Amino acid sequence: MTRPSFALRATEGLRFFALRATVGSLLAWVVFGAAAARADSLQQLREFLAQTASARGEFSQTSSKGPGSRGSQPSSGYFEFARPGRFRWETKSPYQQVIVSDGARLYVYDPDLKQVTIKQVKGAIPASPASILFGSNDFERDFQVKSDGARDGIEWVLATPRSQDSSFERIRIGFRDGLPAAMELADSFGQTTELRFSGVQRNPKLDPGQFHFEPPKGADVLEDQ
Repeated sequence: MTRPSFALRATEGLRFFALRATVGSLLAWVVFGAAAARADSLQQLREFLAQTASARGEFSQTSSKGPGSRGSQPSSGYFEFARPGRFRWETKSPYQQVIVSDGARLYVYDPDLKQVTIKQVKGAIPASPASILFGSNDFERDFQVKSDGARDGIEWVLATPRSQDSSFERIRIGFRDGLPAAMELADSFGQTTELRFSGVQRNPKLDPGQFHFEPPKGADVLEDQ
């Protein structure tokens, strides 16, 4: 198996939180009892933004270049976030990668290559899935958002960036029974990334240390000023 280069993996990581999910961070989550099952997806997203301060769960992810293309090898891991702006997105398989935001800076760490990329959160994740999932409640400032129907038991939201500079063309966020089920990210390079979520917990007590990152001794550090 050919392992992706650090630069490619860091780019993919920043693309999601710039997230990747996000997200999130994306990523969008709503849990508000039986009423959620009757609400449309856009209402669930808005309820999530109003009621969810933190969450954690597991993810799986694949990427492809278009219909009929061979998708990437699935990756999987876990995430935690505390709004606004703090998150941890850790890939466990088939390779390791850690993405951490402390609210001010975003760290992408490749343990195998011992390399860390650091960016300012303000420049790395606005108008991205992460700004919906981990940011403030003003997501409609950065996105045009509407309900996008149902498929396979999932209710979808379609979010289109208002900025012409966004690396994403569109983002679809799916809910099932008021819980996050999926995200689909289509970028300006023709790549589509699909994420599936499981074991999501809303407003758990999280260790603040999860959102603090110190580059390991001996690691190469690349910082974008």
